[in-house]
Amino acid sequence: MSALSSAITLSGIFIYPVKSLGGISLPAAELTPRGLRHDRRWLIVDERNRFLTQREHAEMALLAVEPAYNGFLLRHRQRPELLPLYIPFEAAPDKTLFVTIWDDMVFAWRGTPEADAWLSKALGRACKLVYMSDMVRRDADSDKPELNPPGTLVSFADGYPYLLASEESLHKLNAQLAEPVPMDRFRPNLVVRGLPADAERQWTGFQVAGQPFRAVRECGRCVVTTIDQATAEKNPATEPLRTLATYRKVGNKIMFGQNVTGPASGLIRVGDVVEL
Repeated sequence: MSALSSAITLSGIFIYPVKSLGGISLPAAELTPRGLRHDRRWLIVDERNRFLTQREHAEMALLAVEPAYNGFLLRHRQRPELLPLYIPFEAAPDKTLFVTIWDDMVFAWRGTPEADAWLSKALGRACKLVYMSDMVRRDADSDKPELNPPGTLVSFADGYPYLLASEESLHKLNAQLAEPVPMDRFRPNLVVRGLPADAERQWTGFQVAGQPFRAVRECGRCVVTTIDQATAEKNPATEPLRTLATYRKVGNKIMFGQNVTGPASGLIRVGDVVEL
């Protein structure tokens, strides 16, 4: 273990049970072939079975996700008349349908009619909740096969099983903003602490508690980073993207965080040592 990596620890673990809704902080998490267990296995789709995200529907930020026994609760932050909705982490086999996420079309199990009705009322549009079963195969992006071998799977996440971010890189960004932003704007799965700001940009292979991970490429950021996750309001100055663009722009993309692949099984905990 190098002198640099000896000081690096895993300071946060987050899952997002429903794509584009809020996250849950965990003290420990199980690793699976698609990423952290229960991460982005549920998806909200429209009447045409196409995925919905905060990119086009900022109001999705108003749906808070809270842990519950063997599942989670959905709660609308501004509409107390909508009683919290319980969703299990894993759905029972039910009617299947094909859903579209980016350029991928995969089959998914339907959620309950009650969930569809609750979400349609909460978001003010007809929508459905669907689940990715273990039978579904969705391959991760494969533009770098030497780092991301064929057969690497992903859930309903954008393209990779994990997203890693650094506390120090966020501190550097916030030091330049009139209003600091929290880490939830970047929706990471793994948060690390104890390295120089921006140093994670050079990472390739690393280990967490002896489990091997690989940083495949930097993550291009979108308008979701400008949305206050408590109010669904967009920053009128497009911050933090505007400031990030001054020192984190690569081509036409603004980068923050690393897209990561990892082992198909294992366990990680907050406080684990990260070795380079």
